[in-house]
Amino acid sequence: MQRKFIINLGFLLLINFLIKPFWIFGIDRTVQNTVTAEEYGTYFALFNFSMLFNILLDLGITNYNNRNISQHSQLLSKYFSGIIAFKFMLAIVYFIVTFITGYVLGYNSERFYLMVFLSLNQFLISFIQYLRSNISGLQLYMLDSLFSVLDKTLMIIFCAVLLWGNLFSSVFTLHQFVYAQFLAYLIAAIILFITVYKKAEKIYLKINLPFLIIIIKQTFPYALLVLTMTFYYRMDVIMLDYMLEDGEYQSSLYAQAYRLMDASNQIGVLFAGLLLPMFAFMIKDKKRLDKLVKLSFSLLFIPAVVLALITYIYSSQIMTALYENNTLESSLILPVLMFCFVAIASTYIFGTLLTANGSLKQLNILATGGMVINILLNWLMIPLYKAYGSALASMITQFLIVFIQIILVVKIFKFQINYKYLIGLFIFLILLIISVFIIQKLKFDLMLGISSIILIALLLGLILRVINLKQMLHLFLNREIAE
Repeated sequence: MQRKFIINLGFLLLINFLIKPFWIFGIDRTVQNTVTAEEYGTYFALFNFSMLFNILLDLGITNYNNRNISQHSQLLSKYFSGIIAFKFMLAIVYFIVTFITGYVLGYNSERFYLMVFLSLNQFLISFIQYLRSNISGLQLYMLDSLFSVLDKTLMIIFCAVLLWGNLFSSVFTLHQFVYAQFLAYLIAAIILFITVYKKAEKIYLKINLPFLIIIIKQTFPYALLVLTMTFYYRMDVIMLDYMLEDGEYQSSLYAQAYRLMDASNQIGVLFAGLLLPMFAFMIKDKKRLDKLVKLSFSLLFIPAVVLALITYIYSSQIMTALYENNTLESSLILPVLMFCFVAIASTYIFGTLLTANGSLKQLNILATGGMVINILLNWLMIPLYKAYGSALASMITQFLIVFIQIILVVKIFKFQINYKYLIGLFIFLILLIISVFIIQKLKFDLMLGISSIILIALLLGLILRVINLKQMLHLFLNREIAE
């Protein structure tokens, strides 16, 4: 299973590295540089707002479906038939709740117009994720990897035509950006639906209330978990927009810094999507988990630390290279969010393992506590430090969450603490931090500094056996990790 993980992860990362960075830095960044800070800040705040209640589109069905199809593939036809119609019913509930909340917050007609398409996009995203959960649940990881970039590939084509095609005499607007996203999601959803339809063989699209009641009862813990996690992931920008007079501007600053974290976060999402069915399958067959956990943690945590340290000493140069305006303010926010990503990256390993195990009571208690802490910290820090304060609130919350998740994993799975690995990891971090400060004092330029940090991290990792190339090579040649 570890060998399968490495091979599929490599393919998944390859195609995503080809597509998603260009979307984030080539298209999305260009859009922000093209429109005003306040316009993009409004879009970014509304985008995050549209995600607040997107759990109502799913109620935990996707995670539940992924876990169960990976363990019982013969249920695909039954589940698919019962869930499709229900997804459209949930969409109506989502639209009602979202627009009522927007009305209560005082959104004007222009914001409501954007919200229509952003909400439709959220429905299509949820539908695509559900359809993909069937593909990955059937262990068709290569096919799922291809589908993971389908929507972004279409968006790049559409937006590139709008931005650089010179086909229209009008100035590029955020509305065109949102329309292009909607069309890309719609086409991707149709293609995925046809694919899953063929795999299911028999489908009877009807509302089966007894079946849906059973599904809702079983998925409610997943739904509660996603809802609380969404709130403490997405409330930052919404609170900035709502609490401050210059909320749109502060949201734009946050968006500039957030973009690099979002790009990095895509890797974590890919890890989690690949690990969830694997963890579930291994738990069902009572296979050893510690090796895969250690391997996946090393592959994600170490690059996250390296990236965070790079942004710490080169934040100003990075932001100046990416953006045309407001780089000084956003460069202060960037390293805070990138250290926040270090915690989030770890959550993608340990949180996914707990989810695959069905430890939802513990996860819900933890996520609810995280939501309360994050909202409280934002409420205290935003008036004082604005967007920078919101980033600090996120970082504190995420590190607290992952620390408790690690304790839960060790306790629930009764993992033996690998002191040799932990000591090596600790020495690695100390030596890497010292090296980074030396590089900062020597005032290396951006490319030389980044190259030096990556090279030092690689050498330290190999020497201290935090990065074990022998084990990774052994995975490609054999079925298990070499001791």
